[in-house]
Amino acid sequence: MRILLDYRPALRQRTGVGEYGHGLATALVPLLGAGDSLTLFSSSWKDRLPPMAVPGAVLHDSRIPVSALNFAWHRFAWPRVEWLAGHVDVAHSLHPLLIPSRASRVVTIHDLYFLTNPAHAAAEIRRDYPRLAREHANRADAVVVNSEYTRSEVIERLGVPPDRVVVCPPGAPDWPRRLEPAVPGPILFIGTIEPRKNVPGLLRAFSELASGGGDTPELVLAGRITREGLYGTGVDVASVIERIRMPGYVDESAKQELYRQASMLVLPSFDEGFGIPVLEAMTVGVPVIAANRGALPEVLGDTGLLVDPENPSALADAMRQVLQDGELRKRMAETGAARAARYTWQSSAARLKDMYRAIAGRRSRT
Repeated sequence: MRILLDYRPALRQRTGVGEYGHGLATALVPLLGAGDSLTLFSSSWKDRLPPMAVPGAVLHDSRIPVSALNFAWHRFAWPRVEWLAGHVDVAHSLHPLLIPSRASRVVTIHDLYFLTNPAHAAAEIRRDYPRLAREHANRADAVVVNSEYTRSEVIERLGVPPDRVVVCPPGAPDWPRRLEPAVPGPILFIGTIEPRKNVPGLLRAFSELASGGGDTPELVLAGRITREGLYGTGVDVASVIERIRMPGYVDESAKQELYRQASMLVLPSFDEGFGIPVLEAMTVGVPVIAANRGALPEVLGDTGLLVDPENPSALADAMRQVLQDGELRKRMAETGAARAARYTWQSSAARLKDMYRAIAGRRSRT
């Protein structure tokens, strides 16, 4: 059985989708049987696939611009991936749209926010996903999702039969539990400035927290966020801008250091299909405040604080509570780490392998 996985989202500066694909691929390779192989497919004009991206995987690295190939695939269902990478039995896309192929085909749906708020999506997603996602999901031999929340969304909103939807959550990273800092460290956010992440709500809450007096720690906004982007949110951040640090994209070691220092992670998103930063924070024992939306309550459970993302005052109160209550921080750290241990890449990769084997060789619906 030859499996092809579209590895392009993990090619450079891995964020949520890239981390998900890399984690699944890394855990899947050791589970493959004799005669099985995993091919990582990449295409880019300037970025090359690292030779040891996933040890044990076969690499196929095409020098084709991503945007050009996506346009051809999404609009014309051409060229078949076999023309580029040779024979495959299963072709797995890390996005909601199919890879053109004669093989059995799998799509991955992380969330359906692009259906509810298409104007908030990037241009390519806005152009293709709302128009094609339902059709492609129903033509796929299987749909992989990252949470029970997303599974219910795919079944109800896209009409995909339940027996074709497979839940494969992200796994907790292999990071050690930290020692809590002697003094509460920065308030941490990891993500982007896209509207779904609700950075304006976080800025309003932080401004309210800082205006209340006391020793408010700095706010660290890690990810694709710039000072110009903050001013573009429409929130008056002049009074707190010097207390906000924006390190930009952070690699794994830098991210671990941010978690080791943080007093808490705050993720006030309007919607999340999973919320990988929540799992990362729980793994190392960082208290988490998250929105009571999407899959975040499913992932966090009762180990953190859930708030209405449209209520900045409630978010500020939750941050103040964590900063002031050492026993609460300790309890959140302990219960969060225990909950994070339930999520493993190995269990999700095993579920994925069983699904691949069940559909391999089956022709996709046309």
